[in-house]
Order: sequence, then structure tokens, then C-alpha cells
Amino acid sequence: MTAAAGAVTAFAGTNIALVKYWGKRDAALNLPATGSLSLTLDRLGTRTTVHFDGDGGGGAGATDRIVMNGAPADAATTARVTAFLDRVRAHAGSRVGSTARAFVTTENGVPTASGLASSASGFAALAVAATRAAGLELPPDELSVLARLGSGSAARSIFGGFVEMARGQRADGSDAAARPLAGGEGWDVRLVVAVTTVGPKPMGSTAAMEHTARTSPYYAAWLAGVDIDLAAARVAIAARDLPALGVVAERSALRMHAAAMAADPAIIYWNPATLAALACVRALRERGLPVFFTIDAGPHVKALCRAAHADEVAVSLAAVPGVVKTLTAAPGPGARVVEGGGA
Repeated sequence: MTAAAGAVTAFAGTNIALVKYWGKRDAALNLPATGSLSLTLDRLGTRTTVHFDGDGGGGAGATDRIVMNGAPADAATTARVTAFLDRVRAHAGSRVGSTARAFVTTENGVPTASGLASSASGFAALAVAATRAAGLELPPDELSVLARLGSGSAARSIFGGFVEMARGQRADGSDAAARPLAGGEGWDVRLVVAVTTVGPKPMGSTAAMEHTARTSPYYAAWLAGVDIDLAAARVAIAARDLPALGVVAERSALRMHAAAMAADPAIIYWNPATLAALACVRALRERGLPVFFTIDAGPHVKALCRAAHADEVAVSLAAVPGVVKTLTAAPGPGARVVEGGGA
């Protein structure tokens, strides 16, 4: 059997959806119910190292070892990562062997499970590092499909800048992949994140999506509006029209949260600081600053603005009662190997 490659380290930036992904047409394959559109960020993301034992001698009782932010991963996370690595092992075949165990270390640059898309960057980085450590060199579209199997939004973090994720039509999900959008390259925008709490959110995205789809009377209306938002966002990005893109981003976020809030029982991610941060963004806009908000499945507010206004936006949001801190990021590159694997 061919020995596996040595340890490989990859970095993937988190991505923030401007046209939201909320709901699945197939939970097992993480197939989205709609398309989505996002911005991959530069300095916020995940760094992951993967090493497979080269002789495949892990044996039936051996397990993958997963270390997250310096501590052993919990059982649920370990099971999720192992299921993903099993797909890589199956794809790699004799390059790594079905019994080869992996040692995975990962560091998140954003809080985990808090609504800052840590799973998107996490599984994108894992997809790149694991495949290269297993001796595979997959093209970006195949990496996007693979990353999606770990986390639906991870498909977008394979690419940099503005990225669109296709819903796809095929039952096997082979056409449910992301692609970079032309026209946004070099656009000097920033995303200012207002962190409004610490710790994980009360309900994970997967469970919340399923609950919303099953119980919310607004869910069908949410689905019906996404294609219109995607078309408008594409036009705005091609024209570099920030106000037009901002209108779409705010509309998409509010409709997604409205659908979740209308679930039975309601899913409410917002806290008082969330509402205060929204009011701050609107007040800045009334003063003439082109800044627009979006909110993922969590309590944190992200403000999209021009680079020249980022400092002013960050200072204003940091002064909002309840905001813990602000983070400012620019558009960033896609997931990539940073050590080992021929990097």
C-alpha cells in the first residue's frame, strides 16, 4: 500500500452569507433547499492540520484523534469529523487505507457554534488538509462538494471573495457546489462584526433549519423569495453597487429570522445587544454612511461597508451597550494549504 502523505495544514476563511442558506432538501447529504451567496473573509477562519498514520495499522478499534482549540473534541464533534474523514478514506482508497486513523488539530479564529460560521471554515479547512494528507489533489469544485458534506456552508469557503452556492437538482448532490462570482474581485469593502455574547448559541443551525421547515408558516414564503434575492445580489456585485447589495443582504437576513421566529416553538437568536446594533447601523445610514447589516443563525451583527468607513462603523458598534467586541475583516482568498503537501 502506498504511504499517505505527511501532515498537512490548511487555512480557510469563514464566509458570511449575504443571501442566506436556511433549510435542506436532503439532510444526509447536506443539500440546500435554495441557493445562497456569501463573502469569504481574510483574517477570520480556521487552521487545521491532518496526519494519517502511514501504515494503516489503526485497526478496527482505533479512533481518530481530534483536538480543537487545544482540547480534545467532544464525542459529537469527534463523530462528525470521523464520518467526514471516512469519506476521504474511501475516496483515497489504497493511498491511505480504510483503517488508517487521523490526528486532527484545529484552531478556530472565531468562537465555535456561536453564529459566526465556524463550521463553514472548519470543514473547508478539513476538506483541504485531509484530502492532501491522504494523497489526493481534488479540483476546487470537487472540494466544494466534499466540504458541503461536512457543513452546508463550508462549500462556499473553498473559494475566496464573493461566492454563490448552487442548490443543485441531482439527488446525489454532485451539482450542489459553490463557485466564485466574477465582478467582485478587488472590491474594497469590509465586514465589521459586532460580537454580542460569548458561548454557543441555544440551538444549532441544523436542528433550527429542520424545526423551521417543519413548523413555520413562513417557511414556504422564505424559500420563494431566495431566487429573486440571488439575482439582485449578482447584479449588485457586478456593478459594485453597495447600497443595492446591502438592501438584499438586510432583506434576506430579516426574512430568514422571521421564518425562524414564526416556528413553533419560536427560534429567537437575538438578544438586546443584537437589536441595539441593528439600530446603530440604521442610525449610521441615516447620517449618510452606506452601511448595511446581516445576521446569521446567532446573535451577532455583521455590518457591510466600504473600507474607508470601517473604522467609524467599528467604533460606533463597539459603543453599543452589550457589544463585547468588534472584528473587522476584508474579502479573503479561498481555502488553501499553508504547510506540507507541497505548499
